[in-house]
Amino acid sequence: MRRSDPTIGFINLGHVLVHLFMLIFPTAVLALERDWNTPYSQLLGLSLGGLVAYGGGSLPAGWLGDRWSRRGMMVIFFFGTGVAAIATGFAQGPTGIFVGLTAIGLFASIYHPVGIALLVRNQAKVGRTLGINGVFGNFGIASAALITGALCDWVGWRAAFFLPGAIAIIAGFFFLMTVRATTEAPLTETRPAGALPRRLLLRVGLVLFVATICDSVIFNATTIAMPKVFAEHLAAFTDSTLGIGALLSIVYVVAAMAQLLVGQLIDKRGVGRVFLPVAALQVPLLIVASMSPGIGILPIAVALMFSVFGLIPILDAMVAVIVDERWRARVYAMGYVLSFGASPLAVPLIAYTHDAAGGFSTLFLALAAIGMGTVASALFLPQRALVRA
Repeated sequence: MRRSDPTIGFINLGHVLVHLFMLIFPTAVLALERDWNTPYSQLLGLSLGGLVAYGGGSLPAGWLGDRWSRRGMMVIFFFGTGVAAIATGFAQGPTGIFVGLTAIGLFASIYHPVGIALLVRNQAKVGRTLGINGVFGNFGIASAALITGALCDWVGWRAAFFLPGAIAIIAGFFFLMTVRATTEAPLTETRPAGALPRRLLLRVGLVLFVATICDSVIFNATTIAMPKVFAEHLAAFTDSTLGIGALLSIVYVVAAMAQLLVGQLIDKRGVGRVFLPVAALQVPLLIVASMSPGIGILPIAVALMFSVFGLIPILDAMVAVIVDERWRARVYAMGYVLSFGASPLAVPLIAYTHDAAGGFSTLFLALAAIGMGTVASALFLPQRALVRA
C-alpha cells in the first residue's frame, strides 16, 4: 500500500472511531447513574453484550475480509457503527441501551482484523506503521472521555451517541467515494508462510495466546474503570463529567505517545527484545495505583496507561512478522476473538471488586496478578525468533 494511498488515512480514522464508540458508555454511565438513580455496578453490566459482540464478530469479519473484500467490510464498519450509535441514543431504557451497545460492538468488531490487515499489507516498517495507527486509536480513547463528558454536561447523554454516529456515517460516504476497489493491490511481500520452524511457531503462538488474554483484561479493565476511578479520587477537584473527561483525555493523549516509541523500537531492535521490558513495567505501576490516594492517581495513571498502550503494537507486530499476508486477516481475527472474548471479564471484575472493597484498590491488585501472566509469556518468547520484526 503506497503511503499516499487515502486508505491509510481512513484506516487511521477508523481506529479513532472504533475506540471512541467502545468507550462512550464508560463515561456516559456517570451521567446515567445520576439521571436514572441506578447503581454504577448495575448500569455497567449493560455494556457486556457489546464487549461479547466485539470479540465474537472478529472471526467472521476477518474471514469475510480475506475471502470477500476488506474494502467492503470497512464500508460496513463505518455505516454500521454510525447507525447503531444513533439508535442507541434513542434508547428509552436499559434494554434499549443493551441492544444498542451490542450492535455497536458487533459492527466495531470489523475494524481490527480487517483494518489492521489492510494497513500492514506491503509495509516495510511494520512497527512504525502500527505505532502511528496506535496513536490514532489512543486519541479515540482520549476523545471518548472528553467528547462524552462535554456532551453529557452540555446537551445530554443521548448526544454523546448521536454526534459520533453522524461522523462515522459521513466518513463512510467519503470512504465509499474516495477508496476504490482497486486499493487491494497485488501483494509485493516476499516473506514465505511459516518462515519460522514449527517448534518456534508453536512457542510464539502460546506466547501470543497468554499475552493476548492477560493484556486484554488489563486494557479493558483500566480504560472502562478509569472514569469512575477519577470521579472518586478527584472529587475534591471536579465533580462534573466534563472535568473528569478532560483529565482522562490529557492522560490518554500523553500515554498515546507510547505506541510511537514502541513502534520505533520494534523496527530498530525487534519485537522480541521490546516485549519484556514493556510488559514488566505494568506490574509495579498497578500495585502503586492500588495505594495512590487523591490527586496522586494522576501521574500514576499516565505511567500506567503508557505501559498498557505500549503493548498493543507489540502483539500486532508478532502476527505481521510470522503470518503470510493471505491469511493475516484471519489470524488477526483469531487473536482479536481471544482478546475481545476475554475483555468482558473486565466488567464483572470491576463491579465485584468495587462493591466488595468500596473502591478500586482490589481491582488494581488483581490486575497486577494478571499482568504477571504477560511477563511470564514474554520470558517464554524465543528472542531469536522475532528479532527481524
